Parts: sequence; structure tokens; C-alpha cells
Amino acid sequence: MPNIKKILIANRGEIALRVMRTAREMGIKTVAIYSEADRKALHVRYADEAFCVGPPPSKESYLRMDAIIDVAEQAGADAIHPGYGFLSENAAFAAKVAKAGLIFIGPSPASIEVMGSKLAAKEAVSHYNIPMVPGIQTAITDIPKAKKQAAEVGYPILIKASAGGGGKGMRIVNEESEFEEQMQRAISEAESAFGDGAVFIEKYITSPRHIEVQVLGDQHGNAIHLFERECSIQRRHQKVIEEAPSSVYGEEKRKAIGEAAVRVAKACDYYGAGTVEFIVDENLDFFFLEMNTRLQVEHPVTEQITGIDLVRQQILVAEGKPLEIKQEDLKIHGHSLEVRVYAEDPANSFLPDIGKLVTYVRPQGLGVRVDDGFEEGMDIPIYYDPMIAK
Repeated sequence: MPNIKKILIANRGEIALRVMRTAREMGIKTVAIYSEADRKALHVRYADEAFCVGPPPSKESYLRMDAIIDVAEQAGADAIHPGYGFLSENAAFAAKVAKAGLIFIGPSPASIEVMGSKLAAKEAVSHYNIPMVPGIQTAITDIPKAKKQAAEVGYPILIKASAGGGGKGMRIVNEESEFEEQMQRAISEAESAFGDGAVFIEKYITSPRHIEVQVLGDQHGNAIHLFERECSIQRRHQKVIEEAPSSVYGEEKRKAIGEAAVRVAKACDYYGAGTVEFIVDENLDFFFLEMNTRLQVEHPVTEQITGIDLVRQQILVAEGKPLEIKQEDLKIHGHSLEVRVYAEDPANSFLPDIGKLVTYVRPQGLGVRVDDGFEEGMDIPIYYDPMIAK
């Protein structure tokens, strides 16, 4: 089994620093990459070596797969950690890394690909007894037939454009008398927005919660879950506050959702750290939504309640070692809450903002953890995510 001696972190900011801290604790050397805008960034100063990969825009720097792999080879790194965002869920990048003879600290390209498509993911997990949102997952334009299907699913239902996105071609129908009118509207909206009028039908979940489960698998077929995180507080479809564990789940539901998440991981032979997302209805029943094949922004809340370093586990799994933790060893210690801190202008609809960080004081004290990538006096660049800290 290979022992990783030097890791290139294909990312920036707080997640790059987060990965480097664990690598340093494990005695592993680190290589940073940076764009011209990040020349003075903390992750560049913290790493053992740092290389510029291009101008500020991401596509000219942090998204340049071949340039990043070239730097890894030049620096003598034997592995690449993608962090989250950028290339972390890019199956082509994972394949290129492996082809270059380097270790990708993450799942296989095949797992990334399957879970990257919502319909392929649903198909993959459908054989593993995973609860799904009730509905008809095939496209339809025939109104009488669709009406019959809607009655089978049970109202309220959601009509969704098959080719859709951004809420277009989507209609909530509360009762049968509204169905035909809403179906026609959804079809015409889908036709004008996407040139495709096909829609599908699923149960509409009222007052939904968003609960996700942290999973960990190795390359020997073992998989465990590290309990759930509550991520229902969102704005513009972005999570802003996350906590672990969820305050609505008792022991029985917690065990059930955790076991379902492990089955999802097994459905795609998953290894490494991943997150299975569920939508939860008012009866607290859960339904599979999707899987994120990477470390999440909110992974620290899970680390806080379990005492497990997820980055360390990712590295050990990438080295081919079997999981050192068993499900029965894991216990929840206390409760953890994560708040994201953004550079935004409250006077302008809380849109991302830039400029000098004039005052920046980190909170300190027992039980407080701050993951960040900035310090006082630094400039917030325009090119990247506006999150300063969490």
C-alpha cells in the first residue's frame, strides 16, 4: 500500500488550509497552487511549496486540470486533494490524475459520474431499498394519462419540466380540479424555456427539511455513516447555518437514515468521504435527493460531534488502508452549529462585496472552531466565493 508523502491541494482559501493542517499533523508535505489574485493568501504562506497556475479567473487558474497535474509532477507530489468546489466533483479530473500515476484523494471517477446525474443516481439507488420521493420518473406530455398518474401519486403534486432548471416549467397542484390548467401551463413554459414540453410528476413535499448524512467508505467494501446534519436554513438555495445532529430526529430515525445513506454509498461502490442528501417531510419521513462525492463545507460540525478528522480518513482511504473506525465505535458527543460568514453588502440585497478587510477578529474560547482563509488587512477578491470564514 502506498504511503502518501506529499499532497498538492487543488484549491484555495479556508479549505486548502484545512487540508494542509491535517497533512502537516500526519507528517505529509504540502504543495499549494494559487492564482495571481491569491499570491499573498494564507494557504500559500502555510504550504511547504507554492506554484502560480495562472491569472485570477478560476477557468484560467484553479480549473486548469493539465496545469495542476503538471505542477504536481514538477513538485514531486504523489497525491492531489481537490477540496470542495472547483474540480472536486469532476470525473474527468479524477481520471486524469489517476492516468498521470498520481493518487486522487476522493472517490473513483465512476462513482463521481453516476452520482453527478440526478436521474442516474436515482436509477443506481433504486435497487437498494432507498426511499424516494413518490412519483413517475419518466417524461410525459399526454394530459389524461398524466392526470391518472397524478391521482396514483396523491395530491399535492409537483409537475416538473424534464429538461428544466431554475424553477421554470414547475407547478404545484393541490387538487385534481387544478390539474389540467397547471399541466398545460407547465408544458408551455417548458416548451418556451427549453424547447421541450416533456414534464414528470412527483409528490410535493410540504414544509420540507434538508437533512444530510456523512458517509465514509474504503476500497475494501466497508462503509459507515457519521450521523446526520440539519441544513434546512438556506438562502437562495445556499446553506447558511448547519448543525449536527438534527434536533428533530430521535435514535430510531437517526439509525434508519444513516443505514439508508450507507446503502446509497454501496450502490456506487463509494470510497472516501461523501454526503448523502435527503428531503424530509412533515412526518419526518426521508427521501433520497442526491449524493455529493466530496467533502462538504459543513464537514466540521460532524468532526466536532464525533471526534473524527475526516481529511485524515480521506488520506488513509486513498492510501488503500481499510477503515479504522467501525459503526458501533461511533457516538454523538454534544451538539455543533456552523455559521457561514460572507463578504456581502447588506444595503444592496446582501450581494457579494469586495474590498479591504479592515477589522477582522476571530472568535475564541472553549468549543469554538474557526476555519478561515483571511486575516485583518487582506483584500477580498472579486473572482471567488464570498465566504470568508465559518
